[in-house]
Amino acid sequence: MANAYTNRKLSARYPTDLPAWKKLAAHHKDDMRNKALRELFARDKKRAERFSLNAGDLTLDYSKNHVNATTMKSLAQLAKQSDVPAAIEAMFTGEQINQTEGRAVLHVALRSKISDMVALDTPGVREVWEVLTRMEAFVDGVQSGKIRGSTRKKITDIVNIGIGGSDLGPVMASRALRPYWKKELRFHSVSNIDGTQLDDLVEELDPERTLFVVCSKTFTTQETMVNARAARDWVVDKLDAVAVQYHFVAASTNHEALDEFGIRSDYRFGFWDWVGGRYSMWSAVGLSLALVIGMENFRRILSGGRRMDLHFRQAPMDENMPVLLAMLGIWYNNFFGAQSQAILPYTNRLDRFPAYLQQLQMESSGKSVRMDGKPVRCDTGMIIWGEAGSNAQHSFMQLMHQGTRFVPVDFLLPRTSKLATANCRAQARALMEGTTNDSIEAYRVHAGNRPSNTIHFKSLTPETLGQLIALYEHKVFVEGVVWGIDSFDQWGVELGKKLAQ
Repeated sequence: MANAYTNRKLSARYPTDLPAWKKLAAHHKDDMRNKALRELFARDKKRAERFSLNAGDLTLDYSKNHVNATTMKSLAQLAKQSDVPAAIEAMFTGEQINQTEGRAVLHVALRSKISDMVALDTPGVREVWEVLTRMEAFVDGVQSGKIRGSTRKKITDIVNIGIGGSDLGPVMASRALRPYWKKELRFHSVSNIDGTQLDDLVEELDPERTLFVVCSKTFTTQETMVNARAARDWVVDKLDAVAVQYHFVAASTNHEALDEFGIRSDYRFGFWDWVGGRYSMWSAVGLSLALVIGMENFRRILSGGRRMDLHFRQAPMDENMPVLLAMLGIWYNNFFGAQSQAILPYTNRLDRFPAYLQQLQMESSGKSVRMDGKPVRCDTGMIIWGEAGSNAQHSFMQLMHQGTRFVPVDFLLPRTSKLATANCRAQARALMEGTTNDSIEAYRVHAGNRPSNTIHFKSLTPETLGQLIALYEHKVFVEGVVWGIDSFDQWGVELGKKLAQ
């Protein structure tokens, strides 16, 4: 049964017409537009404590933002007036909030427990735990040596073949969780259509010890199938046609295509149409990752995601970390005119996290039409970019310190390296404070007043990674709710695919 969120008449609910939006516009113009961050800290010695929030294993310090108590109250009001609470409940209960495709959006079900009662009546949801059990048996079989290649040699190399979310998720997470790889197992990936990745990779692979994981819901995605067929040709050439049954596994639901390709029935793992590509790592698309880190650690990622889901579903708007991040994003996008945001993780293990968030945020929020078919009246998604922190300091952060662009930053900081921590905190402080001493040359002046968030966590574990991913998933969803767009379709991508044929 539809609720107030899916039934609302969007034409009368442009965010720019809402009282809280108008209040924020006046507040920005009269109070915050030219307010120095240094002044906010000088007035409130406990600002860092007041403007921080804990959720699970994450701590969000948002004190270095152009906000005060009035700002945060108005942003929370905007979330409420935009029906964000109803939208959250609509997602968790399985309503078709992906309205242009007529689908529910239930990646949250992939990491839930049955006691959470997440859309249990939606077709496919009760099958989630069955697929996880099958994945566990397969992963344990490969790692123990019970499942082997066609010549009975033990599998040592896992190659993920996918594109978009079927590549970015497993690749990002495999790099983030490198310390958790099982002994004698290696992760590789192939995604681009030009063939060079596979050509280079097979030079170091032993076909007798290699397992390819092909990720494509329809088993028709052009880039994925070109690479999958090339990999099959290589296996057949080096071994024989029968070997395909031992060296290929698929995350897909197109059984006719899987039959034609030669993938055996017990090497197939399905997922559902309510799992979007950029949210699919939580599903069987994460099989390649599970194979190298083990199913226990994969379940720990799911557990971390679930922990953030519970916070997102239960916390009030002004104490809700994903909502708060989303509203700060709207504050800079729609009121300060920021066109981009940088993501800077201060651990090299998260070096692919900015690219992962590029797809998550830009594919979700790159929309100019609302769900009712009318044009938006404000800017939607910002351009997302970034790099591992220390590298960034020696490349593009010059622009952020002394350039003319206004770029909000999210720093991601595990507290495992004193040097990394010192550098991250120094960058955040330098962006905020700058240097405006009259006695120094003009070219040495840093204007400062550049905003940032810092997300702290003790260490990068499967649980904290799951929490980080879910945090940004929900942040993007909330932004889309406020703007009135469908955050879960991707018609721009589909046009390019069609023309490429």
